[in-house]
Amino acid sequence: MQYKSQAVAKPYFIAAIGLFLGQILFGLIMGLQYIIGDFLFPAIPFNVARMVHTNLLIVWMLFGFMGAAYYLIPEESERELYSPKLAMLMFWIFLIAGALTIVGYLSVPYATLAKMTGNDLLETMGREFLEQPLPTKVGIVIVALVFLFNISMTVLRGRKTSISLVMLAGLWGLAIFYLFSFYNPSNLVKDKFYWWWVVHLWVEGVWELILGAMLAFVLVKVTGVDREVIEKWLYVIIAMSLISGIIGTGHHYYWIGAPEYWQWWGSVFSALEPIPFFMMTVFAFNMVNRRRRDHPNKAAVLWALGTGVMAFLGAGVWGFLHTLAPVNYYTHGTQITAAHGHMAFYGAYAMVILTMISYTMPIMRGRQANSNKSQVVEMWAFWLMTVSMVFITLFLTAAGILQVWLQRISSTPMSFMAVQDQLVIFYWLRLGSGLIFLIGLVLYILSFFIKGETVAVTNK
Repeated sequence: MQYKSQAVAKPYFIAAIGLFLGQILFGLIMGLQYIIGDFLFPAIPFNVARMVHTNLLIVWMLFGFMGAAYYLIPEESERELYSPKLAMLMFWIFLIAGALTIVGYLSVPYATLAKMTGNDLLETMGREFLEQPLPTKVGIVIVALVFLFNISMTVLRGRKTSISLVMLAGLWGLAIFYLFSFYNPSNLVKDKFYWWWVVHLWVEGVWELILGAMLAFVLVKVTGVDREVIEKWLYVIIAMSLISGIIGTGHHYYWIGAPEYWQWWGSVFSALEPIPFFMMTVFAFNMVNRRRRDHPNKAAVLWALGTGVMAFLGAGVWGFLHTLAPVNYYTHGTQITAAHGHMAFYGAYAMVILTMISYTMPIMRGRQANSNKSQVVEMWAFWLMTVSMVFITLFLTAAGILQVWLQRISSTPMSFMAVQDQLVIFYWLRLGSGLIFLIGLVLYILSFFIKGETVAVTNK
């Protein structure tokens, strides 16, 4: 059964894709600046391009999670959303605040922006990923609280399912841990210690609950497998995610002045982090193999399967490659870190949002799935984006290995900039892969505008 208020998700998804496109464009600008250092300087210096790139990543994913919740929660709760009007009001506040923040990054120097936005009243700016001005941070908290009130009231007044409760727990965790972005102690060790309570406990903790709930919801819909089976898998996956992710925060504490026992705790539990992602891959393929219906939205099924595989490779395998303390000692802050970050964010979070959009957007437009022609184009988009991200990761990994060797292990280590000159070939290759990724994203967007006939659901 469809609920009228689920349509609230549509503008959130449209905004998410628009911001995703902006993120990729600024990623390409940065990729070219790695090769041509003064490209677009002084209009868009590298530090500003990087700030915009990473902030757009966070904001578009938050839009994606909120859109997914506004679609998923009413259906799971078997009732209309508590307040669609409130949801739309928060959409415009969040979108305008995000746009003004990006304009601020691009139009004035960061130090000037800090003065203009009251950073002297409460110093929160200047930290990676948390560069948002104080008014933006306050706005994010207000939007998050109203959003959580809206979906929590919907769940409390309706049916409670494992999927909706896990989604709700993940979203509440996201909001709670973001509050640490307001705590910016002058002691650098404390600063980094609690900074990871936002960054790590988001992406390697509560975001994984959101990922699991979204993937489970889509698999329930497209496979027809008993909900009880999928929910048992979900509980096991999120338990492993939380156990390994929360204590695994210690793998960031190796060298910042925290007690040395974090080397053991961080190393051991970080080594376990690939397990829930491997379980997620097995889960997705197992559910599709046991399906009781052939859903007409083949593209959504492909995205769901791809999420499991790419999350395991990016967050699991590439994370494990350099998480152990003796390895991280050499690789920390190199292009190996960038390789892991790119594939992990794409595989674990970008792909699950694209899965949700692929499944829900046709339904919100009055049909079960996009046309067969549309889905062919969307599948091309899937392969172009996914394969190009694999190559981006491989090229950055190669660059990182060479960087570690020349700069940190060699008996005659070279300076940072001299090493960067040796990596240019990998940066060119990474840029070319990024352009292919952009083509894939454009095809993904265009696929929703292609008309034609679709096939109906068939039960097995």
